[in-house]
Amino acid sequence: MVNDGLLTAVEDELESRSWRLRFAEAVETRFEADTQRERCYNMVVAGLIASTIYCLFLLNDYSFRPDAFLIAVFLRAGVMLPVGLLILWRVYRGVSPLLREALMASTILFATVISCLIFVNSITPYSYLDVFSFGLILLVGNIVYSLRFRYAMVSSAISILIILVFILPYEAMPSEAKRLAIFTIVATGLFTLAANYRLERSERTAYLLMLREKIRSGYYLKDNQKLSQLSVTDPLTSLANRRQFDAIVPVRWKEAMEKNTCLGLMVIDIDNFKAYNDYYGHQAGDQCLRRVAEAMQANSRDADLVVRFGGEEFVVLMANASPEAAEPAAERIRRSVEALQIPNLGVSNRSIVTISVGIAVLFPAVGQSPADLLSRADAALYEAKRQGRNRTWVASPVDSLSDADAVGGLSRSAQ
Repeated sequence: MVNDGLLTAVEDELESRSWRLRFAEAVETRFEADTQRERCYNMVVAGLIASTIYCLFLLNDYSFRPDAFLIAVFLRAGVMLPVGLLILWRVYRGVSPLLREALMASTILFATVISCLIFVNSITPYSYLDVFSFGLILLVGNIVYSLRFRYAMVSSAISILIILVFILPYEAMPSEAKRLAIFTIVATGLFTLAANYRLERSERTAYLLMLREKIRSGYYLKDNQKLSQLSVTDPLTSLANRRQFDAIVPVRWKEAMEKNTCLGLMVIDIDNFKAYNDYYGHQAGDQCLRRVAEAMQANSRDADLVVRFGGEEFVVLMANASPEAAEPAAERIRRSVEALQIPNLGVSNRSIVTISVGIAVLFPAVGQSPADLLSRADAALYEAKRQGRNRTWVASPVDSLSDADAVGGLSRSAQ
């Protein structure tokens, strides 16, 4: 199964957890598929916040470098902002994971270039102090965006190189200030990359744990469903068992009362089954039970509940039944078992396996219960046995009759 392989891959990832961040292909594909939508949304929100703050630096430009303010307005609001918003819109609409990371990383590089251009176009004293704020750009990419580590590492390295290209030849900045600025920016890059690595590693570990539990819970659910099914199914015949019958019969009884319909019940017993078991053994007896059960199920309505009640006894619960329809239905089941022609030499050389069927049909009324229906059907079965077996017997539908009178109904046999 697909989930089996995925669970194995997830557990392997949790056990190994080497320094590398990327998962095995199957897990990585699942990881990106499950996190893509939320990650795009979070990156866009982070990008909008970063864009706002980046434009607010115009206040600093206005007070700190008035000679380059118009250039700053053009570059920040006229170039960086539209390009950045276009990238964010593209990411919001949905792109592949690789393109998503590349686009967001490109905003870091673009912002670095724009900031450096504003910086070198000013000759105002102490304008170079602005360089110390360039580390914020790395912080945005590595922590606020939380780019995937390899993209964060590449964008940080390129950004630092861009800054060096602009700072080193800038004569208005003292060499001591240059060294301090470069050291601060490199340190900021390293610290934020370390934090970025830990963040992604934590995210991926949390995802693996969540996915493992999700897959396992699916297995547990299936196991519980199987156990629930087993608890209401007879393991030998695969028919419903007594527990399922006890749970369903009150429901069918209530439905019959609400719909003003009758509820029918067949109680079925395999004739001379003890003799069959004694002669052929229990293994053959089990095979006989399975064949009889299959015949009963095949010749019952889909709406009927066929139940192995215990031992060689079965019942068939019939919704929307009537005495006129119940008797032919029981006769059809009796004949289907007889047609199997299963020899029963434990009785005689000419005997075959047969069944006797007791049938009761009741119109549920106040003061009655499903137990009354079962009692009437049981009494009808007793009468079918008394009359010679291999026959059906329908209990009288008249409510006022006693159980002794109720069995004085119709009989049909193979004779």
